[in-house]
Amino acid sequence: MRRKFHIKKGDVVVVIAGNSKGQQGRVLEVDTKNERAIVEGVNLISKHTKPNAQNPNGGIIKKEGSIHISNLLPLDPKTGKPSRVGRRRNEEGKLVRFYKKSGEEIK
Repeated sequence: MRRKFHIKKGDVVVVIAGNSKGQQGRVLEVDTKNERAIVEGVNLISKHTKPNAQNPNGGIIKKEGSIHISNLLPLDPKTGKPSRVGRRRNEEGKLVRFYKKSGEEIK
């Protein structure tokens, strides 16, 4: 059985540890198998590429590397600070995520 994570694709997150600490961006992809995520504009790596159809000259391309999910926290739009995430049932009985700092539901 796969674990449930506190972040999903499309969430705005803040990096709380590592070389990119303090940076924020939108989650582009979540790798549940390896418990890692790719965040837009964070943890940039230099990738050396051979010439191909998309890049006829080849060269060095900057692209986002993955970050372990434990180093990311969602950004609470109400407080503007990173916040932990909880789960609870809403009025319709559906399980939803919410910010623990403000209590606001995550859309």
